[in-house]
Amino acid sequence: MRRLLLPVAAALALLAAGCTTPQERLEDHVDVDTPELRTLKARAGIDDCPEPERDVTTEAPDVVLRCLGGGPDVALRSVPGPAVINVWAQWCGPCGEELPLFQRLHERAGDRLRVLGIDWQDTQPEGALELARVSGVTYPLVADPAALVSDAWRVNGLPVTVFVDREGRTTVRRALIDDWDELAGLVEDHTGVRVTAG
Repeated sequence: MRRLLLPVAAALALLAAGCTTPQERLEDHVDVDTPELRTLKARAGIDDCPEPERDVTTEAPDVVLRCLGGGPDVALRSVPGPAVINVWAQWCGPCGEELPLFQRLHERAGDRLRVLGIDWQDTQPEGALELARVSGVTYPLVADPAALVSDAWRVNGLPVTVFVDREGRTTVRRALIDDWDELAGLVEDHTGVRVTAG
């Protein structure tokens, strides 16, 4: 019996290895800055990604992500709080429900709060930009096709929202937010920024 199990275990290990794409290779194969994507981003009216700042968010993963549709790369540790980071993808149905809420937050909070979207484990950046456009999203978006934030924030499914306070402390919520009053309450609780409810 043991002789039978060893080859099976070896075969399963090889199969798993064959199905796993190294993060660096996947990131190289998904181009998130092409002339076509730049056009889609401009058509949607999506804001430019923020210019790099000093490391201020000590609890954020030490990861640099490319700006979706062109622009400066974003080091997550350089995104100062208060901030709300929404991890989403165009293939995630519930994420599409959340996007208009985060856009509303972006508009109501203004300069008091940064809103950033991370298009996660997505190999179709054009689809992501199109979903952002039809959802009315204009806040900055970065791409994480290789799922680089997964370990730090324990992202194994979507949607995920990360709240960053003024001291750089993060709170991760792994659940759908489908109500404006709920989002406004979470923002105030975890970042100290009050936005108009209702």
